[in-house]
Amino acid sequence: MATQFFTAFYTAPRLVNEDLVHTSCSFDSLSSSARVFFRRAVSYRLACAVGALLVTTVLTAFADAQTAEKTAPQDAKQDMRQSGSSQPAETEKNAAQIELLETKYRFESNGDSRKEVHTRVRINNELGVRQFARLNFDFNRSFQAVEIPLVRITHPSGGTADILPGAITDNPNPAVVDAPAYQDVRVKSVRILGLQPGDLLEYRVITTTTHHPLAPDFWLDHTFDRSGVVTREIFVLELPLFDKAQVRTNPTTPAISIDKPGESEPGVTYSWDLGTAKPAANTDGSPDVVISTFRDWEHLSERLGQIFFPISQKLDIVGTYEELSKRAEEEKDARRSNEVHKKAAVLTQGSQADADKLRAIYDFVSQKIKTVDLPLGATGFRTRQAEEILASGYATPEDKYLLMHALVPAGFYPVRAGFTGSISSLSTRLPAPFWLRHILTVTEQGCADIKDGKRSIQTTHCTIAHWLDPAVEVAPFDVLPQTLRGAEALIAPHTDRTFWLTPIDPPFAGQQNVHVAGALSPDGKLVARVRYTLRGDNELLLRVAFHQTPKEKWKDIAQLLAISDGFRGNIKNVTASDPYATKEPFTVEYEIEQPKFVDWSKKTVRIPALLPSPGLPDVTPSTKATVVANSATKIIDLGTPLEIELDATVTLPEGTTALAPTGTSVERDYATFSSKYSAQGNTIHATRKLHFVSQEIPATRAGDLNAFLHAVQADQAQLFTLQPPPQK
Repeated sequence: MATQFFTAFYTAPRLVNEDLVHTSCSFDSLSSSARVFFRRAVSYRLACAVGALLVTTVLTAFADAQTAEKTAPQDAKQDMRQSGSSQPAETEKNAAQIELLETKYRFESNGDSRKEVHTRVRINNELGVRQFARLNFDFNRSFQAVEIPLVRITHPSGGTADILPGAITDNPNPAVVDAPAYQDVRVKSVRILGLQPGDLLEYRVITTTTHHPLAPDFWLDHTFDRSGVVTREIFVLELPLFDKAQVRTNPTTPAISIDKPGESEPGVTYSWDLGTAKPAANTDGSPDVVISTFRDWEHLSERLGQIFFPISQKLDIVGTYEELSKRAEEEKDARRSNEVHKKAAVLTQGSQADADKLRAIYDFVSQKIKTVDLPLGATGFRTRQAEEILASGYATPEDKYLLMHALVPAGFYPVRAGFTGSISSLSTRLPAPFWLRHILTVTEQGCADIKDGKRSIQTTHCTIAHWLDPAVEVAPFDVLPQTLRGAEALIAPHTDRTFWLTPIDPPFAGQQNVHVAGALSPDGKLVARVRYTLRGDNELLLRVAFHQTPKEKWKDIAQLLAISDGFRGNIKNVTASDPYATKEPFTVEYEIEQPKFVDWSKKTVRIPALLPSPGLPDVTPSTKATVVANSATKIIDLGTPLEIELDATVTLPEGTTALAPTGTSVERDYATFSSKYSAQGNTIHATRKLHFVSQEIPATRAGDLNAFLHAVQADQAQLFTLQPPPQK
């Protein structure tokens, strides 16, 4: 899958080369922060085992409801991914087989480029017809143009049909339909009519890029197909012959030819031609081909800093850090319009502490300015003026950072941009923007000057005070999604270090409380009210889910939540606290009914405690590489420290007698578990408490962890014994 410039920032997972099907995912219906949070692996230890089922199905539920028509091309790509496999497949096993995928890139020394894709696809069945019924090509018209000179169908009988230009449309990307300021982000679509199983679809697409905002620098990444969907893949790369372009390739996929013409034709050409024999992937997950003209990460930080840190001079030219920061803030204050200045004054009015002022600004930008869901860099890193953002009421994640920067009063914390990546460790990779997936607002608490004794230039050592993610809209102050914590962030502009490590721990302890109040009727029906109170990672997950889902669809979320907890029945009367009320824990309540929960005709009835079963960690060790040193150790990941308290009270029919199981207590230095069960009159009561104290333990303690988990699982299997009331 080759990506270049803004197309390098697509975040949806892809089975095969993005160029081969060109049913590129439209930008998701979530905010970009939420998208990053959901699309990656979620902690296995959720409030009540709300695992991947909740994440994927909830997203499908409300994404379909909101953008069913707008994101139809994405469904075709999902089908293609599901039809493929990790090994080469025979043609008849795929809904469509790409017989040829030929991609050619040509870069110029000024950063301009031309990309030409030639594709031949054999349609095998009706699923393949649906997949290729519409071809979508995302681009940014402010610096890109897309031409489709050929779309042809060849029927098995030998007849051909060319798709007419009238079938080609050019519209704003669905994510920006209601955001006029970003409608340079477009989708060019081709509707393929008359496609049938057995047909051969052939098309050519040419994308030209001129005057990209980060030119003359350019970059590209490409990963060869290994799914078996592509029979033959050709990749040709033409580069200008100059020293600053760095090229890294997978050793298992070397170019079959490298052509260096003479002085009359300066440049170098790399060529690959891959058939059905698929090479091994890079062990570190890197693309097969990576190109970048950025000399190092510091260089990229400087380029981004020119956009995201408006200051007339670099901070390390002359003077002390304090002097330069003061001048920067003075310039910033002078540039701010009256509207921005007044808004900042209103937001911070009545707040004395700096943290309270920053919180007020963050709450406004995150909650009152709607996030426009575009991947990082989709606008070419072009930004808008703060007053324009305020007037429109919407912004991309980048522009939300710019607004935060503008609203923070002069003389306050220095504010910088922190870019996290598709991998946790960026510094070891070839510097290029395609690694960067998310922008955070970073504030510094203070910086100390360090004199070298030789020059007037002084370096600084700064302490990060706050990491903020206003694009999520409902994230509590200082809370980052779990997938963004403990990762390297590129700071723009950099100070003492180019990279900072995002916080490993959330700002407050993770807590999950679940209370169940139920009643069993004489006919065996169970009616229960379930209430969740959450703080921490799973709080953010559910806040985003309820925030992004229409209220009439909340029942679907509650239904999935109940299923993941092991509850079966009809869900009704779903309520949730305000997702914007981020200073308080998030709460969810629903009522569940199960008509035939027990069969009272039996002499003895056994039922489990009506408690969710908390997800437990995987004992499989993993390798943890430290960012500071080139070392790796085997550890068992226990996840973010979390305290879980579960409580259930069930009222039984009059005359029922109950026998409670025996409680359990297990303690370790990394986790504790306890349970209590009781039966008094016609009421049974159960509590379980599980507290993970440590984030990880050495792999050598796997046996001890296994014993701990076995004790927890054995307790969860215990049952209450009920004797039905005498039959009348």
